[in-house]
Amino acid sequence: MLCNICAKAQATVHLTEIIDDKMTELHLCEECAQKKGAQMESHFGLADLLAGLADLGGQFNATTKETKIKCMRCGLTYEDFKKVGRLGCGECYTAFKEALLPLLKRIHGSTQHYGKSPKKLVKSLKSTKVLKAAKESKGGAQELKDRLQQAIQKEEFEEAAKLRDMIREMEKKDKK
Repeated sequence: MLCNICAKAQATVHLTEIIDDKMTELHLCEECAQKKGAQMESHFGLADLLAGLADLGGQFNATTKETKIKCMRCGLTYEDFKKVGRLGCGECYTAFKEALLPLLKRIHGSTQHYGKSPKKLVKSLKSTKVLKAAKESKGGAQELKDRLQQAIQKEEFEEAAKLRDMIREMEKKDKK
């Protein structure tokens, strides 16, 4: 399918606009999509959306303590965040935690992350959970040894190596 704007390049971006209950589909190439995205950003940017959501319902007035909070690292105030719709640094999440939680709940429907995680992180967390569970159970080392045998039988050698290392670590701690 060709781009609706330039009619030269292959359309890779597909937008659906709904204006006054009328749906319009746009099929754009990457270059035209970037131009269209810049136009949309100038009319109504993500920062404006976040700032508007932060101010929804007049929940935080200029007299409340949340608006007077200031990030110790970058110096951003909550009022500044409401104006620009962007946090200044990673520390802002901690500084504005109480004020951001209702905003995150409105945007995402929850304050907990339930999405995907990188595969390496998932494996690492799984190994940590296994080790923690094994330490808490009475036959911890034996439970890990059983899992090690299962991993070897299934030819999951990376998992088996991790389990072996966990068993050694537990046994060293038990000897001490």
